[in-house]
Amino acid sequence: MTRGRWWPAAALAVALLAGGCTGGDGRFRPGAADAGDPYVPGAGNGGYDVDHYALRLRYDPADDRLTGLATVTATATTGLSRFHLDLAGLTVDRVRVDGAPAKHRRDGTELVVTPARGLPAGRRFTVEVGYGGVPRPLPNAELGDGGFHATGDGAIALGQPESASTWYPVNDHPSDKASYDVEVTVPDGLAALSNGVPKGRSSQAGWTTWRWAEASPMASYLTTLVIGDYRVSTGTHAGKPLVTAVAAGLPADGPAAASVARTGEVADFLAGRFGPYPFDAYGGIAVADERIRYALEAQTRPVYGPGFFVGGRPNTEVIAHELAHQWFGDSVSVARWQDIWLNEGFATYAEWLWNEHDGGRRVAESFATAYAATDWTKPSLDPGRAAMFGDAVYQRGALAVHALRRAVGDETFFRILRGWLAERRDGTATTADFAGYAERVAGRPLRPLLDAWLVGATAPALP
Repeated sequence: MTRGRWWPAAALAVALLAGGCTGGDGRFRPGAADAGDPYVPGAGNGGYDVDHYALRLRYDPADDRLTGLATVTATATTGLSRFHLDLAGLTVDRVRVDGAPAKHRRDGTELVVTPARGLPAGRRFTVEVGYGGVPRPLPNAELGDGGFHATGDGAIALGQPESASTWYPVNDHPSDKASYDVEVTVPDGLAALSNGVPKGRSSQAGWTTWRWAEASPMASYLTTLVIGDYRVSTGTHAGKPLVTAVAAGLPADGPAAASVARTGEVADFLAGRFGPYPFDAYGGIAVADERIRYALEAQTRPVYGPGFFVGGRPNTEVIAHELAHQWFGDSVSVARWQDIWLNEGFATYAEWLWNEHDGGRRVAESFATAYAATDWTKPSLDPGRAAMFGDAVYQRGALAVHALRRAVGDETFFRILRGWLAERRDGTATTADFAGYAERVAGRPLRPLLDAWLVGATAPALP
């Protein structure tokens, strides 16, 4: 996520645990109603691991009503007598588990499902949920509203760290990544954009169905749905689909369009530093809704708020930041939110790299400026829930990245990054994981250095 430079940012692991009391025959127990992450209390669930989401949605901007059928394919990680899905504010009409009707009830933003029979550990099962209603954002005083926002001509579903549960039933924590198929039906003339590879569209009786598929595992907060009047451009880049879209309310020859048009170029530059681009599609979406005061690294298709494109000049820094997240945050995701600097520190550093490449400030200058402005009493690692998207996570995180580079030298530094991303591709990780990998590649202790730059209370000596 990139925070808006024009407005203060309001928006921007944990193994899944099984818990509860023992079921009737001792083999089954309720899955946990929480992933156990204190940064997002109540988000995520335990006792199962999702493999795939298939979403069939219909949205009518005339009354803001969404109807959906979600098919969730998962594997029980413990014997389950019942389990939870995160779903905020929508009405559930029916639930089936492996084709059989299942009992269900609501508990706040939890959908509690009790299958007709217990699910043994290791069992792969399918949950079908029919639901509908008028989606609303999730209000959050500390982090800003995330989720489904109705617009004048459509909707924008977006937000970090939570947003997915406002438009489909989900295990809403990045420790449980899954693949997706998304089918969205909207009135003719509107675009319906989501993640992954475009799978075509068809029209019938005044409605158009858009289809998308993301085969690589994706954290739920990285899913997006953007509906409305957009200028959509579909092509290829490096042999993969490239889909970009700019809201009709933004000038066709303006800075947003010019910036998003450089997506392929920026991605190629980053691939030269980080290794091959990790997904099957490229893209980006520029929205005109001023409630979106940030940019978010939606997997394969980042979404950019309008505030990044004021002043008449293109802004490729934000493009570099969100595309860097395709490696750092999307392909390799945080296993717990306290390690969010692994996403934002590296993405901020990618901005510095791109600026230098594109004729702007040298990395050393960006480093010196950030070093002089840093409040060293605020840590990058485990900054606290309220400071998840603070300067320490972004700027101090980037300082730690450059300090590592200066300590080990360029050749070893970029070998660490490329190897780390290749080894952890499609998975999750913690700061300890990264530090251990860097030490193995560098052949020397690095944790004291990283500790000083990430959590030390005084300015570290320059390496």
